[in-house]
Formats: sequence, structure tokens, C-alpha cells
Amino acid sequence: MWDPNSYLRHADHRLRPFHDLIARIPTPAPLRVLDLGCGPGNATAELADRWPDAHVTGLDNSDAMVASARKLARPGLDFSTADLTTDDWLPNDGADVMVTNAVLHWVPGHLARLPRWTDALTPGGSFAVQVPANFADPAHVLLTELTASARWKDRIGAEPRPFEAHSADRYLDALARPGFRVDAWETTYLHVLHGPDPVLSWMEGTALRPVLAALADADRGEFLAEYGALLADAYPERDLGTVLPFRRVFAVAVNTG
Repeated sequence: MWDPNSYLRHADHRLRPFHDLIARIPTPAPLRVLDLGCGPGNATAELADRWPDAHVTGLDNSDAMVASARKLARPGLDFSTADLTTDDWLPNDGADVMVTNAVLHWVPGHLARLPRWTDALTPGGSFAVQVPANFADPAHVLLTELTASARWKDRIGAEPRPFEAHSADRYLDALARPGFRVDAWETTYLHVLHGPDPVLSWMEGTALRPVLAALADADRGEFLAEYGALLADAYPERDLGTVLPFRRVFAVAVNTG
């Protein structure tokens, strides 16, 4: 379902929240770092640059993403497949830092998993999470309405699974317990995009993937044209470019034990 090249089209904008997230990680010299849902590995490589003495592993359930990420592998940086959506997934050997950037909205029931995952942190270790929180914005609402329309619902089949994301306060409650200190916040970015149909291009890298995977090859171009026209009306081009507001939620939990 995933296309690394499509995802990387807006890599500079997608990395902004990642940089804001890891800037708030206080663990000074981790030796074992996990990137949960590493995608094409470009952000994981930055973790290895920040902590050159650490062994950094990127994990993702997409074979295509992991294959692309492995092109960046080097001593101290590797990549492997893992499925965070399975109920029994846990870090194998513990970790000093775990980062999950723009991933958990794909993982149903993830709030209940966080205590087990953070139990794997070493003393002084950090769990850092960022999730998109823009699912009530026009880009997602229009996509939901279009896939459910009489014109498309039979061609797409089952409705794509809804994304799961929560408020900063919910992540604070899920992560805060005795022995943990939590910092939670949210930010709305105003991404200024350029080029033809830039919001459609953005969505093709993420939320559109399940829809495109469900459509027959012959239908994809027609669907993209219709959805692209709706996005162009909702996000009109300005002199400076096309502005895509994007709210994101963050939390960093530190094991103080």
C-alpha cells in the first residue's frame, strides 16, 4: 500500500513536527533507540546523527518502506519489519528512547498499549509520540464523503478504517503514572505548498493509500481528478502558495525511576 517516493514528496514539511518532537527528548546519551513506524527511514537516520553512539533501529510493517529505508543503513543504524498493530508486539530488549512519529493513528486501541510499551524503557529513557489531529479538516472530510458517495462506494468496497487520534490531554492521561514525567502539547502548522494540486499530492502519500489500494487501476485516475477538484476549492492557491493547516499532538514520557 505504501509508496516511499510519494511519501517523500513533502519531506521537508513532514519532518518539521519530527524535529519539534525530538528536540523535547531529555535523555542525553541513549544506547538503544527505536523508531516505531520508521517509513522510508529519512527521519530515523537523523536519530542516528543526533546520537552517534547509539544503536538505532527503524521498524515498520511495510515491506516497501523498509526496503527503501535499508538503503540508508550503516553501522549503528538498521531497519526491520514489525507490526505495531498486533496485540502482542513489544520491544525485544528494552530501549533508552522510543520515537513514534505520525504512526499511532494507524494503530487501533493504541492508548491501551502505551503503558506496556513504556514499561520497556530503561531508567531515564524517553517515549516520544506525535500524531496528526486534523481529521476534521476539509481534506479528510471530503475524502470520507467522496468514498461514501453513490458514485464510489461500490467501487471502493469496505470503507477505509477510520484513523484514531486523541487530544494532548488524553495522551497525558495515558502516559502519566507513578515513575513517569510527561510533557504534552499541540501545534497547528501552516504548511505553504507549491506545485500543481499540492494538497492532493500530500494526501497521496498518506491517507489516500488505502483508498487507492482498494480501487481498480482503471478507476484511480478518475477518483484522483474528482478528489483533486474538491481539494482545489477547499484549499485555493494564494500568491504565496497553497496553505495547508495541520494540527498535530505531541507527548514525551520520561521514565524517572
